[in-house]
Amino acid sequence: MEKTIFIINGPNLNLLGKREKDIYGQQTLGDIEELCKEKLKNSDFSLFFCQSNSESEIINWIQRGINDALAIIINPAGFTHTSVAILDALKVFDGMVVEVHLSDISKRESFRHFSYVSERADKVIKGKGPDGYIEALDFISENLLKS
Repeated sequence: MEKTIFIINGPNLNLLGKREKDIYGQQTLGDIEELCKEKLKNSDFSLFFCQSNSESEIINWIQRGINDALAIIINPAGFTHTSVAILDALKVFDGMVVEVHLSDISKRESFRHFSYVSERADKVIKGKGPDGYIEALDFISENLLKS
């Protein structure tokens, strides 16, 4: 198996740089993808980076990852608090799962405090902006090298 890390982004993250800049910052999702590619440039890992507003497409990518990914970084965005289906798909994935949120969901509206994805995640990173993705990549590479 190729050493691929999937980074799966949920709904409305395609609007980064335009939406609620006081919460999400100025960087776009494209900027975050370039940051991640740069981080992995001299590593043995390849990157599959994607975003969808569709729950079914996110589930399909997770299912693809069952055979094609060593690890999944997921920012489920609004599906964090609603999707048992994404959780169920992640439970079938044997690799490492890191949940990333740009904002600290525990310090936002009360409905954002619960995460279904956290039930499966090996690590949860929140409130670190785009740097959370880099921290997730570091966590994965450090832990995969140990195994």
